[in-house]
Amino acid sequence: MINLLPLPEKKILQEEKKLKLILILGILVLIFLICLILILFSIKIFISGQAESQKIFLSQEEKNFKESQIQNLEEKILSSERALINLDSFYQGQPNLTEILGKISETLPSDVYITTLNFAPLVSEHLTGQISFSGFSPTREILLEFKQNLEQEELFVEIYLPPSIWVKSTDIDFSGNFKIRK
Repeated sequence: MINLLPLPEKKILQEEKKLKLILILGILVLIFLICLILILFSIKIFISGQAESQKIFLSQEEKNFKESQIQNLEEKILSSERALINLDSFYQGQPNLTEILGKISETLPSDVYITTLNFAPLVSEHLTGQISFSGFSPTREILLEFKQNLEQEELFVEIYLPPSIWVKSTDIDFSGNFKIRK
């Protein structure tokens, strides 16, 4: 097609074409920017929603973790308390060996020596244990004094020294046993 319009009119038409083209491109760029802004805004909302849900999840897990730690600590405390109660009841039922050894040493005459001393616990209502001993006495009279001292002590019962030790009158190696009252 041949354009028979004068030259100034042709320029005006070309400028109008350019203006329309620029206007169309501007509108397309504007629509593109609006779509990009909407996409970025929706991504921002999605990410902030995910972050909020993660914060809530994290706070719930921290709460559960603290509760489980507290529960574990309470269980350890209860377990330790039970162990201490068991130890206390065990030691309450045990005889005081230092007291018993002190009483034995009080009954010993100065020349009598005990060389071995064994303690065996007894399970009885009235008795806590049995002591077996052996030792040395220079004379029979001092050994008899030791036996009488043991018999005078209320804590010791069923004192037994075998008859064979009374045969020798000097340098006596003796052995015996007695039981301890509660």
